[in-house]
Amino acid sequence: MPHESSLATVVLATRNPGKLAEFERLLAGAGWTLLPMPADLPPAPEDGDTYAANAEAKARAAALASGLPALADDSGIEVDALGGFPGIRSARWTDGDPPADLLLRAAALPPERRSARMRAAIALAWPDGRCVVAEGSVEGGLAAAPRGSTGFGYDVIFELPDGRTMAEVGDAEKDRIAHRGRAMRALLAALRETAG
Repeated sequence: MPHESSLATVVLATRNPGKLAEFERLLAGAGWTLLPMPADLPPAPEDGDTYAANAEAKARAAALASGLPALADDSGIEVDALGGFPGIRSARWTDGDPPADLLLRAAALPPERRSARMRAAIALAWPDGRCVVAEGSVEGGLAAAPRGSTGFGYDVIFELPDGRTMAEVGDAEKDRIAHRGRAMRALLAALRETAG
């Protein structure tokens, strides 16, 4: 398996500008050039039953279609009192505004029953079929209402143990403590270990 420094150009299997910016920060200094997924590449189906399965499927599809190594992630929020809902369906369970709709669904939950976590899996695949997957998570809870102006997705309603939402922390702190940052560090560590 190549060391991460041997990767020059990598396709990021997303068209989400927030994710592209976050991945560029997470990989600053790694020597990788990240390319957004070309518009003519169809998105891979996200029908796996785990974050890892979805991330791997997206990375493999993008690597095969582009002929370049490809990174992909799958992530979600899991609310304990809702049985882990929405989980791997976090991006696809509603046609409305997912954070607002999740707060509506959880509106009757008292503060002590609003525990939640954000989880992410990141996969790096090569056109020849090799693939490395790593995961990360962060514990917290659902805020009573959206707060903050940074980040994207569920960041405005995911409350950290100190009471701030993920959208109220700066980029550098978010990259250090959040699920996607933890998954990326685990992926880079796995690449170093296999190259070792």
